[in-house]
Amino acid sequence: MNRIIIFCVLILAFSCKSSKGIVTKKRNNNSKQINTRTEDKKKDAINITPKVYASNTEAYINTHRATAQQEMSLYGVPASITLAQGILESGSGKGRLSVEANNHFGIKCHGWSGKKIYHDDDAAQECFRKYNNAKYSFRDHSLFLTERKRYSKLFKLKKEDYKGWAKGLRAAGYATDKKYPQKLISLIERYNLDDFDKEVLGDKYVKYENPVNQKRTTYVVVKGDTLYSISRAYNISVKELQNINGLRDSSLNIGQELVVKSALKN
Repeated sequence: MNRIIIFCVLILAFSCKSSKGIVTKKRNNNSKQINTRTEDKKKDAINITPKVYASNTEAYINTHRATAQQEMSLYGVPASITLAQGILESGSGKGRLSVEANNHFGIKCHGWSGKKIYHDDDAAQECFRKYNNAKYSFRDHSLFLTERKRYSKLFKLKKEDYKGWAKGLRAAGYATDKKYPQKLISLIERYNLDDFDKEVLGDKYVKYENPVNQKRTTYVVVKGDTLYSISRAYNISVKELQNINGLRDSSLNIGQELVVKSALKN
């Protein structure tokens, strides 16, 4: 009897061992997928090449152009002027005030209650405003111009007239450098910064033509006149007529004087 019991136990033990032996491990597909994704990310990181700019100025323009355009939309300061001032005042973002204080426009304290930084300028250790982020410097620049009466004449100029804005800033006392307007104008024309003004104004953009030092033929609008009829009479296109006179649309007023011919003096 004992032999039979022992024999049954041995058979049962052998059967259990055999069952465990044929169990196969389930393949971990999730682990393989994770590894594949990791490898793909590494490849993508290797293939990403950072954009290289020809100069610090071009990099500065690309970084801050959207902010300058937003300020133009909200406050009316041409993006071209804002960018040119930022480039000039901050050394294309590499100057001490911009690096340590996010101050891109050289705005001094003048009743400022926020953070401050001291820097040699017209005098030793003058007080300048300090910002937490560059975007606050751009906003403060807009407010600085719009809230001070001495800059009010600037906002009567056309947004396309960047030369007028550059000269007006110097005349209003923004800078003491006599060549300040020429420096701004040079930057705007070298880097085509007025293109950003065009993008903001869209169809309202009219290229500004300075009438100074030009021979002009004028015409006074009478009842029944249209831009088209005047343009036909003086052999000029409607678009040219609008550009010369800074017109944004086709509306005319009786008695309005229009320049119908403009030629630069030799």
